[in-house]
Amino acid sequence: MATSSTSSFPQKTNRHIFSIVSSLMLLLFLLCLFLFTKIAFEPQLSLYTNLVSQIPPKLTHIHDQFDHDLRQSISPESKYQQEINEETTLPITSKSDPDHKASRETSVPIIIPSEPEFQDKLYKNFEEPIPSNEKTTPPIPSKSDLVEETSEKPTVLDVKEKPFEDINNVIAQKLRNCDIHKGKWVKDEHYPLYKPGSCPYVDEAFDCQNNGRPDSGYLKWRWKPDDCDLPRFNATDFLVRLRRKRLMLVGDSMNRNQFESLLCLLREALPDKSKMYEIHGYKITKGRGYFIFKFEESIANDYDCTVEFVRSHFLVREGIRVNAKGNSNPTLSIDRIDKTANRWNRADVLVFNTGHWWTHGKTSKGKNYYKEGNYIYPRFDPVEAYRRAIKTWARWINKNAKNEKLVFYRGYSSAHFRGGDWDSGGSCNGETDPVTRGANILDSYPIKMTILEEVIKEMHVPVVLLNVTRLTNYRKDGHPSVYGKNVSSGRRVSTRRQDCSHWCLPGVPDAWNELIYTTMVARQT
Repeated sequence: MATSSTSSFPQKTNRHIFSIVSSLMLLLFLLCLFLFTKIAFEPQLSLYTNLVSQIPPKLTHIHDQFDHDLRQSISPESKYQQEINEETTLPITSKSDPDHKASRETSVPIIIPSEPEFQDKLYKNFEEPIPSNEKTTPPIPSKSDLVEETSEKPTVLDVKEKPFEDINNVIAQKLRNCDIHKGKWVKDEHYPLYKPGSCPYVDEAFDCQNNGRPDSGYLKWRWKPDDCDLPRFNATDFLVRLRRKRLMLVGDSMNRNQFESLLCLLREALPDKSKMYEIHGYKITKGRGYFIFKFEESIANDYDCTVEFVRSHFLVREGIRVNAKGNSNPTLSIDRIDKTANRWNRADVLVFNTGHWWTHGKTSKGKNYYKEGNYIYPRFDPVEAYRRAIKTWARWINKNAKNEKLVFYRGYSSAHFRGGDWDSGGSCNGETDPVTRGANILDSYPIKMTILEEVIKEMHVPVVLLNVTRLTNYRKDGHPSVYGKNVSSGRRVSTRRQDCSHWCLPGVPDAWNELIYTTMVARQT
């Protein structure tokens, strides 16, 4: 038994030693393999390291930001959503800017958060990057939620899409909550928005500077609401919003005044002025009552829209009555819409007005003039006639203006005659500054406006009232006065008949069109 036990012991010892030796050899083999691999691949690893070290910090930042954004997209609430009120507005591209080198794509307004990483991601959409230390000028300044206005030239950017729609809606809401008709006129050296004498669509009656008016301070006033700032008028953006639509102004010569102003404002957006023209070749004169200006589709833009004017002094139907002696006298059917209404239906955006003609001649006297059905009233109150006429217009709007139409009514604009009315020797010559005090002027509000507000309030089709009455109460300095005719050839200015109702261009009607633009921005139309 002893012999057997002794002989098995060496065998176990040998096996144990063999196992240890085998393990050491395996470790040695793995170590050799590791060293060989490191030596073989070290040049490639070194090359990769060198390449990484040469990547600009800007690109590595984008890689890091991509990882950050990916994690944020998984989280329930992103930093962008938490800080939505901290924002920066990028200006809308103006195609008339001579320094513009960006894409030929049509510009659209864009508002982006102010964090630098969001701006970095946006740069790739532009042909010209913006240095991070370059300031931008916001097109929609506001006290409470927008960046401050700067006098530097705005950076021109051109984008292909409109991200961050929700922030645009925030700004639109701010404008909707602001009473844009309550405010004051402030001096602004960036005005006027187009140079006097530069626009061929201003007819002689409103071209005060070319007609010899010696002062120009009246051109430097901007309308400033109390509770917000109006967007700076951007002609390119206006045309983008009007793309493939028809905007029509319907009314008397005050609306023609505004029509000419709008043409001049929009003309500033066109590098090629030949892309804007009256389709029949008509020149604007007070003798013609219908104009259609086309903004042509081209490589540079695809506006393909029209801005039109239709003359309608009262919005209801004018007629002629022939008496037994064969004499003809004018009449006004206050229960029938004007015969030009068949044209109104074609428009997508409508701007109406009437007012000044209700104070003239037979209209103000009301004798054998007002008509309902086939009956002509021997005498009728002109204020009540106006009320019934506006209700006739409101019925037509309720019946014919569909939801896709945007309807404005531009209220009564104040006249500033001294010593009489338009036909009784009244004058406004020599006025060079706005009214700053005087409740009898600034707080005056015609009964026509009260009637208009009551009627609009009862309509089921929404109508935007551009209440410019108090806005224009201030501007006794803005009328042509004696400068409604060209006197630059040395002729003396006649003071017998002065125009203290219409407005010089550039001038006050430009502000009315700024209010239309503000409404479009607020409604995101």
